[in-house]
Amino acid sequence: MGRYLVRRFLYVVVVLWIVSVVSFLIIQLPPGDYLTSYIMQLQESGSEVGAAEIAALKRQYGLDLPIPLRYVNWAAGTLRGDFGFSFEWNRPVSELIGERLALTTVISIITMLFTFVVAVPVGVYSATHQYSVGDFTFTTLGFMGLAIPNFFLALILMYLFSRFLDISVAGLFSTEYLRAGWSLGKVFDLLKHLPVPIIVVGTAGTAELIRVMRGSLLDELRKQYVITARAKGVSERSLLFKYPVRMAINPIVSSVSWLLPQIVSGATITAVVLNLPTTGPLLLGALLSEDIYLSSTIVMLLGFMTVIGTFVSDMLLVSIDPRIRFAR
Repeated sequence: MGRYLVRRFLYVVVVLWIVSVVSFLIIQLPPGDYLTSYIMQLQESGSEVGAAEIAALKRQYGLDLPIPLRYVNWAAGTLRGDFGFSFEWNRPVSELIGERLALTTVISIITMLFTFVVAVPVGVYSATHQYSVGDFTFTTLGFMGLAIPNFFLALILMYLFSRFLDISVAGLFSTEYLRAGWSLGKVFDLLKHLPVPIIVVGTAGTAELIRVMRGSLLDELRKQYVITARAKGVSERSLLFKYPVRMAINPIVSSVSWLLPQIVSGATITAVVLNLPTTGPLLLGALLSEDIYLSSTIVMLLGFMTVIGTFVSDMLLVSIDPRIRFAR
């Protein structure tokens, strides 16, 4: 297992390097850059921008260098924790992401737990009570969860909470705690605002995993080893959780590789609607303003999360499924 882990770790390092290259280069593909837009804004406001001033701005923003050399400087800085400078915000990228990454991580982890805690038991129930009223009910709710866009569900919940409970669920903090330092009151205020973002962001993923769990478990329950165990008198509960559920949960575990980055990047519109201070709106603004270092860093982090999530899901699959063995 040690050799397997070392080999997988080396693969991860290589893939992460490729992700960093692609993340940086793909942001350079659209024509123009932040400086071009900035100069156009100055000219539209009536300011004259000469060639010498343009050259000075290019040197200031590091845009006078060829793209490969820009990548080398940026990559060398990332190894030291320096991800460059945000043109739009006029601040270091590490500071901007650091401010939002903690809250993004909290929302992502709690949403993942919510998704798994709801999806696995409901999927097991639907599979073991196939075609029952409960199964049809959860199937209907699951299809509704997949069909309703997250941002639309966010608007509905915002209206219901405001109309009937007189509670504003936009943002993660009330006005009095928005710029206050961390305290017990601010933590409770955060917990009060978390349910709506978690439900909204986790709905589609939960509905999808319920269908995956139901289908996988139904497939396992029809296999010969289950029929043989029943014939030998193994109790239904012991049989269900000792073998079929362990085998059927594999697709759920493997979803860790895409669920975490999807929660962060896929919830961008929802985060804008709910005014959440997460990395999603930050990435959207950076892409619109062609803020290359900020957008490249966030895209790279999302790629890193996917790669690391795949590695973690592989390790979990090996630990829960005895049929999986390491390649020699």
